[in-house]
Amino acid sequence: MDAVTLCECFARDGLQHEPAFVPTATKRALVERFAALGFRRVEATSYSNPKVVPQFADASELLKSLSRVPSVFYKATCANVRAVERALADLDAGHGASEISLLVSATESHSQKNLNRSREAQWQNIAEMAAAAKGRFRLVGTVSVAFGCPFEGKVAVDAALSDVERFAALGVTHVALGDTIGSAIPSSVKHMFGNLKGITPIAHFHDTRGTGLVNYVAAYEAGVRYFDSSFGGVGGHPAKVKYGGGFTGNVCTEDLVNLFESMGIATGIDLDGLLATAELCEQALGRELYGRVTRSGLNPLLA
Repeated sequence: MDAVTLCECFARDGLQHEPAFVPTATKRALVERFAALGFRRVEATSYSNPKVVPQFADASELLKSLSRVPSVFYKATCANVRAVERALADLDAGHGASEISLLVSATESHSQKNLNRSREAQWQNIAEMAAAAKGRFRLVGTVSVAFGCPFEGKVAVDAALSDVERFAALGVTHVALGDTIGSAIPSSVKHMFGNLKGITPIAHFHDTRGTGLVNYVAAYEAGVRYFDSSFGGVGGHPAKVKYGGGFTGNVCTEDLVNLFESMGIATGIDLDGLLATAELCEQALGRELYGRVTRSGLNPLLA
């Protein structure tokens, strides 16, 4: 079976959901640990407005302090041109991200709630950010609520695919389809990803209703080879943005790695260090997280 590329999202997508602050030194140690384990993409931080998402006020400090693995893409999320300018300044100073993320909502209601602007205003914002980046980063687009919206319900496949095409027209080479509220099922996943063309697709599922792992298998079967996940299943929308309820986190990295490796799909991840890293993530947040294999161990049939 083809190998896959996993993005470790704990340090950004995971921590934005946390009300407590994690020290910069702890974030650095975790990001460096993720890269050492074999993750080829690590979502390191976000150039967010610190008044809105204070967990990332240390974005530049973190990136400056990181010891880098040359083959790893270190990703930072950017919300506007000012954020891209900060990313460029850090790059010019020799310690920037190598990948930046641009986000659009598939529905108008979610865009207004999550981004505080209309979809068309956000697309204009994205176009300005892509131009400001000047080709110096790998650009990754994300379509949030691509499979279902908490305010508008089902999202038409053509609508989500249209957003992917708009990203491609702006020079965005990789696009993630986000199941933000955990409404996707394997059939909808295969249909959506099976119709994508012209970009490298990324699957980004939340495990809100326990369907994350089966949806990743469906995405793999549809040809996807890039996957987002987060140690311990932490993540979701920022702590100050309220919608939906219950568990909102990403699929657990350790559970996804265990599943793929058990299926004979190579992840390139150091299995000996996987669970120890999951335990470090629990220590960083001061609580038990959601990974099943953290409690029960890796599949004993794995060679």
